[in-house]
This record gives sequence, C-alpha cells and structure tokens, in this order.
Amino acid sequence: MSRNRDTHCPLTLGLLAVAALSIMSLATPAVAQTAPAQTAWRLLDYIAVDYPEAVADGKIANAGEYAEMQEFSATAAKLIGELPTSSARAGLERQAGNLQRIITAKAPAPAIATAARGLAADLIKAYPVPLAPTAAPDLARGKALYAQHCASCHGATGKGDGPQARGLDPAPIAFADEARARERSVFALYQVIEQGLDGTSMVSFADLPPQDRWALAFYAGSIAYPESEAGKALWDGDADLRKRLDLEKLVGTTPAALGTQVGDDKARQLMAYLRHHPEATIAVEAAGTLVLARSRLDDALAAYGRGDRKTATDLALSAYLDGFEPVEAVLSARDNALMVRIEGAMADLRAGIAKGEPVATVKDHVATLDGLFADAETALAPSEASATSSFVAAFTILAREGLEALLIVVAMIAFLSKADRRDMLPYVHGGWVAALVAGAATWAAATWLIAISGASRELTEGFGGVFAAIVLLWVGIWMHGKSNADAWQRYIRDTLSKALNRRSAWFLFLLAFIVVYREVFETILFYAAIWEQGNGGAVIAGAVAAVVLLAVIAFVMMRYSRTLPIGKFFAYSSALIAVLAVVLIGKGSAALQEAGYLPVTPWPGLPRSELLGIYPTRETIVAQLVMVALLVAGFLWNRRSAAKTEGTPA
Repeated sequence: MSRNRDTHCPLTLGLLAVAALSIMSLATPAVAQTAPAQTAWRLLDYIAVDYPEAVADGKIANAGEYAEMQEFSATAAKLIGELPTSSARAGLERQAGNLQRIITAKAPAPAIATAARGLAADLIKAYPVPLAPTAAPDLARGKALYAQHCASCHGATGKGDGPQARGLDPAPIAFADEARARERSVFALYQVIEQGLDGTSMVSFADLPPQDRWALAFYAGSIAYPESEAGKALWDGDADLRKRLDLEKLVGTTPAALGTQVGDDKARQLMAYLRHHPEATIAVEAAGTLVLARSRLDDALAAYGRGDRKTATDLALSAYLDGFEPVEAVLSARDNALMVRIEGAMADLRAGIAKGEPVATVKDHVATLDGLFADAETALAPSEASATSSFVAAFTILAREGLEALLIVVAMIAFLSKADRRDMLPYVHGGWVAALVAGAATWAAATWLIAISGASRELTEGFGGVFAAIVLLWVGIWMHGKSNADAWQRYIRDTLSKALNRRSAWFLFLLAFIVVYREVFETILFYAAIWEQGNGGAVIAGAVAAVVLLAVIAFVMMRYSRTLPIGKFFAYSSALIAVLAVVLIGKGSAALQEAGYLPVTPWPGLPRSELLGIYPTRETIVAQLVMVALLVAGFLWNRRSAAKTEGTPA
C-alpha cells in the first residue's frame, strides 16, 4: 500500500494540476454576460446620433436611413430580450418597445435621442461593461492606426472622402463634422471600432489590443476639435471640474451633454484639450478620487432600492474590482490599516446585499465606504508620494510575496539534495525560472497588449493559491510520514527510484511554476501601480533590498538543511509546509471571494493577518479549519502507521 500510494500520487496530482489550470484559463468573473449589452448600446447610440438624417418634421427624409433606424431598434430590442435574466430586464424591454413605437410614429429627433440615450444609460447600469481604458491612450499611436486602417474610407482629415469611400452606402462617417461629433462619445466610437457595424462597410477591429482601440477612438473623436490652449486654461483653473470629469466621464460624455453643464463654448474648448490630452484626467485619478468606485456604489444602492439584488451585487463587486482594487497596492503601502478597513467594509456591503438587509442598512454601508474613500483620496494624494513610502512599498511587497514561494522552492531543492536526486533539480529550477519569464511576459502584456482586470488578478491568485494548498497538503503529510529515519531508509530502498520518475519531475516543474508565478503575478501588478506614482529610484532600491533579504533567507535555509539529520529535516519541513498550506488556502479563498466566486459572510471580532492568510469571514476560516483537520488527520495516521511498523503503541 505504501509503495502504491507514493508511486501514483504524483500522477493524480499532476492530473489535478492540469484540471486546475484548465479552470483558471476558462474562468470568468461572476458578473452578467456583457457582449450583447455592448452591441445593443452601440445600436442605441447610432440611433440617437443618426435619426435626424432619417426623419424631419414628422416625415421620412431618407428612406434608407429610416429603414436602418427601424432595423437597429428592432435588433437592440431583440438583444435586450436575450440578456441574462434580471429584475431590470423587463423595464429595459419596455423602453426598447417604446423606442420602436416612437420611431414608427416618426417622432421628433430630440424625443428619439432622449429615449435612446436613456435606454442606453439604464442598460449599462443593469449590465456593467468596461467604460474606460486602464491608462491614458497614446494619441500618436491612434493617429498612426487611423492612417493605416481608417483614412482610406474616412479620409486623411476625417471628412469621409477617402479614396475607397465612393459608392459606399451608407457613406463613411465624417469625423470632422462637429455637428455629428458633438453627439458622439469616445465610448461610442470605441464600441463601433471593437464590434463593427452590421449592414455597413465598417468592420470590427477587435483583433487590435484594447489600448490601441482606445487610442484610435480618442484620435477619431479629436478630429472635429482642433487642440485648444483655452481648454487647457479652463481645465487647469477649475478644481471642481477636474474632480467631476475623470477619464471615465470624459470617455462616456458627449460634447453636447457637457455643454448642458458648462455651456457649449466651454464644452467645445474642454473637448478640444482633453480629447488630445486624456492623460490630464489621469493626473486627477492618480490623486485617488476613487470616483468610479463611488459611482458604482451609488448605482448598486439604487438597484438594491428597486429590489434588483443581482444587479446590486454585480455593481458592488465592480466597485471593488474596477474602482478600488487598482489603487489597493499603493494604499496598502501608505496606510495599510485604512486599506484593511475598506476591504472589510466592502465585504460587509456585499454580505448585506446577499442577506437581503433593509435598504437603510445597505445605505449605511455605502455611507461608511464613502467616508473611507474620502480618507483614501487624502492618503493617495500626490503630495503623500515620497521616496520613503515608495521604498517601503516595494520592499514589503516583494519580501512578503516572495517569501512564500521561496520557502516552498527551497524545501523542494533541499529534499532532492537530501534524497541524492540532484538529477531532478533542473526541473525545479526550470519551473521557477519559467515563472519569472512568464511574469515578465505578463508585465509586457499588461503594459502594451491587454488590460488585466481586477477580477482576472483575483482569480489567478485564488485558483493558484487553492491549487498550491491542495498540493502542499499532500506533500506535508507525505514528508511527515518520512520523518522517522527507518521509514525514510525503507522509502529510499523500496520506492524512491520508481516514484521520482520523469512524470514526477514534470510535476515538480509544474508545482514550482504555479507557486512562483502566483506571487510574481501579484508583485508585478503592485509594482506597476507604485511605479506610476514616481520615485522610480526608490522603487528599484526597495526591490533590490528585498531580493537581498530573500537571498540571505534562502542561503540560511539551504545551509541549515544540510546539517540536519534526515528525521528532523522531514519533521521541520512537514511543519513548515503544513503552515504554508493553511496560509495559502486562506489567501486563495479570500481572493475568490473578492472576485465574486465565493460568498462573503463576515465574522466580526476575528483577527486579520495577511501574513498568515487569516481573514475574518466564515468561508476563509472554515477553509483553513478544514485544511488543519486534514493535516492533523494525516499526521495522526502517519504516527499510527509508524507505531504499527515498529511494534509499539500508537
């Protein structure tokens, strides 16, 4: 039995690893499917902008355009009807039906625009989609993409007079037409670029990376608004305006809508500046306004008040993943206690929504978070960014994240050295080196190709942590069983040469890769956030100091492990790995909660320790208690088996 278990467990765990990786690759956040909602939103925006060309004074002005309005409104209604079930869908369907009726009745253009935009706004609230880029788009890149992909139809200067425009029906949009441009947001342009437009020559450019699509949308949206110094003066001189108009608001606001707030002249000047310089809004976001998180919470409260708990849950989750999570790393470095309070308050809110607490109670949760976000804005202000805080953040993040992976990898290396199986070491080293390479690729992809969402990050951490904890559970029990010197000698004699075969070697590679990549992934995203705050030299110095500390720890562990008798080595190693298994199952469960994959039931009064993976929620504590129980049962079984073998009482 002993030989069977030791020989086949690596294969079983290898299959488990493949299954876990498959789940990680296929996993998506627990939120509503949004592709049909995006398509419907795009059609509604098109109707709001182009209806005046189809109908004038209650009569059809262009039969082709009018037929398009009818087709697009019918398609939007159909897509809305196919969206995932929620309490908001019935209301959206009624609005869509009303839009079809007033188009059939040839209602005035303002009425159509109001109905279409109202439905589009409610649609996005009920089925949230990414509303803004994760970083300021590069207008130079957008200009190059426009020349490459768009100028042949839309014209080099955006007048719709490109060499391939002849004979196209409908004709390409003239981006230089300010009358049309003032009714279209950058978000609307992005949607068309991403999905194309059925029934027209406009194809989808979904193959372009998101940042390229945003750059192209901003450039197209800037053509009708030549750059203006007056707009810069307005922006720099109005602090209230800078607080209200962040990147998401800039992306989603039409010049016409902004004109109703500040006047058409000011709106034109502001758009002429901000669409050419979207990075100006990023400077405001870097100060920590957390506008997106607050907006999502307000929308969640409104949805909860309507009785739509599903939408309220999605919006509350989005408030954390899209609004707070991107600044979590910087806030943790500057005021970790505040970060912990915000995470706890977010958990309380989601738990309250899940339990169906009274609206007044949920409103109190939102009010509490609003106050905490105000404190966070102060902590995240540029004036708080010092070289010392950047150094401390870089040092603590790398030291904390690297220590867990280091302990596991060093234990694997020490074990193979003790077993005189140095021929397997290249697989372990290959695993952690491959993880570092994959981490560098992740950084490059997150910088230039894709936007890594908060949900993706939490899922990677969550599934990686749970998988590693399950593997360490088995490894810890196995090592404890070999802590008796006689048991180890029998294992060497009977099993080791068969157990550590090529299949096991690749399993060691996979384990080293998973545990290291999980930590590298989180470290890279944290470092990216800290780096944007400036003080690059301090960040590098903090990283170097952490690497030196980790190297010293690794050296001491390897040196000490060589002098330990084999029995003590396995006893100490099994205890260390058992602790790490408990820590990782707690961290993995917490990450899955934050991604919306596990429910959140707060246990007030319990301590919180990120170092030990302890979080005051029922789900994480129960997961850790189950892990402890399995470890204790395994260790007791080992002791009983050893006692039977030696003929002594257990």
